[in-house]
Amino acid sequence: MTSSGDISRDHQPPMSKIDIEPLQDLSPGMFALEQAAQAEGFRFISRLISEWQSGVQRFDAPGACLLAAYLDGKLVAVGGLTPDPYAHEADIGRIRRLYVTPTARGRQIGQTLLQRLLAHAGPHFSLVRVLTDTTAGDVFYLRYGFQRIKDPHASHALRLSLS
Repeated sequence: MTSSGDISRDHQPPMSKIDIEPLQDLSPGMFALEQAAQAEGFRFISRLISEWQSGVQRFDAPGACLLAAYLDGKLVAVGGLTPDPYAHEADIGRIRRLYVTPTARGRQIGQTLLQRLLAHAGPHFSLVRVLTDTTAGDVFYLRYGFQRIKDPHASHALRLSLS
């Protein structure tokens, strides 16, 4: 999950090239991303890899996508969108596996990934849900318009305006 520290103008990291691209296959950098997530106690990148390798989740359902963020060519973040498997309506999407490495935080990579996922969701879903169990995740999603919800399978939801 992305962290939310503000960086003052005097202490901004040097400008770097950030590219966000759809993932069609597991990048070799995914295993380094997995190690970074595990070091923080997060297992969801391991689940992403395992589900991808087994074919359970390849982010290829209608409306689904998996995006990767590269900082100067190195994979530093990932985020996905799928139809929500816990919802009973087909027009509900789910943000999945959004993670930014600690060294890449503070550069609006998580925000940019989320914006791209929501833009992709717009034509497919009327509502997007997410499950986070961290304070940083709660703050992050609230900042971008999500509302807390009481559901065993989702902590936050965002109603999308129909274009």
